Amino acid sequence: MRLFLVLALAAQFFGSGFFQPQTPAAPAAAVVIYDNSLAAGWQDWSWSVSSNFSNTSPTYSGGASIKVTFTQGWDALQLVNSSPSSNAVNNTLEFWISGGSSGGQVVQVSAGNDCSTVTQNVTLAKNTWTKISLSLAGLGTPAPFQKIVWYNNSANSQAAFYIDAISLTSTPVNPPAVTSGPALSVNASAERHAISPLIYGLNFPDESLAAELHLPIQRWGGNSTTRYNWKLDTHNTASDWYFENIPADNPNRAALPDGSESDLFIEQGLSTGTPTLLTVPMIGWTPKDALRSCGFSISKYGAQKDADYNWEPDCGNGVKPNSSYMTGNDPKDTSVAITSTFVKEWVQYLVGKYGSAASGGVKFYNLDNEPMLWNSTHRDVHPQPTSYDELRDRSLDYAAAIKAADPTAQILGPVEWGWTGYFYSALDEAPGGDWWNHPQDRLAHGNTPFVEWYLQQMHAYEQAYGLRLLDYLDLHYYPQAFDSVSDSAGDLATQQLRLESTRGLWDTSYNVGPWINEPVYLLPRMQAWVNTNYPGTKTAVSEYSWGAMCHYSGALAQADVLGISGQQGLDLATLWGPPGPTEPGANAFRLYRSADSGRGFGETSVQAASANRDDLSIFAAQRSLDGALTLMVINKTAGPLSANLTLSGFAPAASARAYRFTSTAQTSIVPLADQAVSPSGFQTIYPAYSITLYILPPAQAPLHSFIPAVKR
Repeated sequence: MRLFLVLALAAQFFGSGFFQPQTPAAPAAAVVIYDNSLAAGWQDWSWSVSSNFSNTSPTYSGGASIKVTFTQGWDALQLVNSSPSSNAVNNTLEFWISGGSSGGQVVQVSAGNDCSTVTQNVTLAKNTWTKISLSLAGLGTPAPFQKIVWYNNSANSQAAFYIDAISLTSTPVNPPAVTSGPALSVNASAERHAISPLIYGLNFPDESLAAELHLPIQRWGGNSTTRYNWKLDTHNTASDWYFENIPADNPNRAALPDGSESDLFIEQGLSTGTPTLLTVPMIGWTPKDALRSCGFSISKYGAQKDADYNWEPDCGNGVKPNSSYMTGNDPKDTSVAITSTFVKEWVQYLVGKYGSAASGGVKFYNLDNEPMLWNSTHRDVHPQPTSYDELRDRSLDYAAAIKAADPTAQILGPVEWGWTGYFYSALDEAPGGDWWNHPQDRLAHGNTPFVEWYLQQMHAYEQAYGLRLLDYLDLHYYPQAFDSVSDSAGDLATQQLRLESTRGLWDTSYNVGPWINEPVYLLPRMQAWVNTNYPGTKTAVSEYSWGAMCHYSGALAQADVLGISGQQGLDLATLWGPPGPTEPGANAFRLYRSADSGRGFGETSVQAASANRDDLSIFAAQRSLDGALTLMVINKTAGPLSANLTLSGFAPAASARAYRFTSTAQTSIVPLADQAVSPSGFQTIYPAYSITLYILPPAQAPLHSFIPAVKR
């Protein structure tokens, strides 16, 4: 019986279009990168090294090799192709390398593109040519092959070594063996609750992608929105770019505020049917002019460690040559003081132009952006660290101004940046050292963690005045174990950590690592804070990112985050660093929003479980449109997994539609052959690094009498 089952599964797997057995194709012709000289299109973009591309001895083949001498620590030989080729056929980088008369050099080889690389560490042998074959599978397929780097993997100079016969070759790849995966289960009658469509939002989305996804919310946010002057259509870049006032490229500035960048953003949302979450400045300062004024002029305040040499060389970074922050600058160099009236007038203008939130205008407002970082990001105008009291007072003042201008608007706060901002104020952190052992501001407020205290204060205001000023508790979250906002996928270890670290959103036992070094379980934690301190407040994460939208690991992590957000009952979320329409990350959103002829994922979450979510995660929902049960299964491993799915609480039709994204087809979602389904479920194989959406129609056509979603 077991043999029969394995054979049946294999037949089903091969029949689905993956790992089909076939006669091996003849190897593709090698693509030469270096053979006596660099091939056309390849350029030397090295740094610090001494190199000779016409070295005559020693050579591995032909009359020349590349002689490389690392003259200082961490330098590199880098070759870049201005017209990158695909790795779909030529899947291996090959070259020969020799340690010359010295040997013992430590070199790290990195190959790939700006999105992802594969690496290998090599210790070179004396007077010996060694062949290195580096698989490009970790880049995904197809992926552009653009650069090769030989890093000096040490802090010191190293003796000369030699490289020869560099090429891309075709290496036959056997399909990985199918292994047994964790058991999956779905109970459509248990744990039913509504999935908010607002969890599928993006910051600054591409318009065409927003239209395709029927994007439910778009956010205008980030550091520069803290100091955006809606009357002048000018923002200040803060510490992100030399504290400069940057006017929008607006051909009709005389018509302002009509036609501003913020207007155009809102109008893009109106054209795609996407409500806007607009960040309003609450810091008390806004750009004074539409000139390239800057907060730390070198001519006025002296030499600085860095400056905008390419565009505005007088604009420094506000850091002295000894690496200490400059102080005592005049905020009026760039800005004028504002009050909540400035924001109230903006909302009144928007209501006059687009209508109220209830009638199709701007629906959501963020109370600024990451205010506990103002004394760092905006230290040219707000060098003093933000305290509990300052943020409460500003929040109440500005939120009341918004509600006065549009009582139907929804307000999100405190828009905190991350972990320490949840529990402490910037004033707590200001002394440095072991400040967390004696947090002055928190102790002055009953030793209550900041977010809990903030909710209590907003609740107290409503009780006193009968007006809710906070509709959503909004916190930002970025995994801290790796560079989660990077466009690069990183190495294989980083990619695996990216897929694992989504546990930080829900798992009370998962230590997120590095400096936090404890479980975060963000979404249950937020809901507990709300239930205890201000019941009825919704939860939002208006900035988050797991990065690598250009790579399959980013797409898989994003699909997992969207599934977790729905399963955990988050009310609103907008991804920072959204994908472009052709990037793999966009396909994670497509599977939830526009796959299956635009019907996508269900809107009522139901119970779904995996015996090992690090290998296979699963999310399930039911659609009211047709009664279908929708399943999202994510294989986070490097090999195909066979898994049994047990189904209860739902009577399915005999077959399900299926759609799939894989690392071997990163640019598309592939419709599959229908999946056979029994009343108790099905067993199938999930390819390596894949996302599969199943649509299980009900056995009988619905009569519009489904189990209702639980209201939250």
